[in-house]
Amino acid sequence: MRGGRRLFPLLLLALLPGLCHGRESAPGAVTCGSVLKLLNTRHSVRLHSHEVKYGSGSGQQSVTGVEASDDANSYWRIRGKSDSSCQRGTPVKCGQAIRLTHVNTGKNLHTHHFPSPLSNNQEVSAFGDDGEGDDLDFWIVQCSGSYWEREDAVRFKHVGTEVFLSITGEQYGHPIRGQREVHGMPAANHHNYWKAMEGVFIKPSLDPAKHDEL
Repeated sequence: MRGGRRLFPLLLLALLPGLCHGRESAPGAVTCGSVLKLLNTRHSVRLHSHEVKYGSGSGQQSVTGVEASDDANSYWRIRGKSDSSCQRGTPVKCGQAIRLTHVNTGKNLHTHHFPSPLSNNQEVSAFGDDGEGDDLDFWIVQCSGSYWEREDAVRFKHVGTEVFLSITGEQYGHPIRGQREVHGMPAANHHNYWKAMEGVFIKPSLDPAKHDEL
């Protein structure tokens, strides 16, 4: 049965698009409640977090970029500023404020006025408990159309400090050797484009009982 266990997530991903639909859904859009990995298109690393705290700055849980595509610590859940502002399965609009909640630790993508440890840009951390942090967890999705499309590269601009979620290539040593620093930068440039990659994308269903769990 071990082979069957491996196949189950693949079957789930294959079946979801056929099982779910809705009038408000934009084809190929990233939707509220979806769980996904985000790839920095310039440096080809995925947004990542883990139970390793910064040794400087805020001392909060660190956020990094990793090359591996199969690391379970790279999954993030798409949520609104409040649950009612981003109902499960609705497409995320360009210009909408969202939270990105790290699935394995329940902390939100966060930034604040601390220097990042390697580049001296603005530190990006994971903050809060069980998905609840503060108003420095909000990011605006910047994209060119009406909705955040899966195939498009987008930017995330921090609501509170107006920096862009970025990677410029600096690498950590022990204990997270080779992982890249993630930080906030004040200017929009090629270092702060991100693309939706692997994940489960939720859409509205005719049967509200379906897909209550991932």
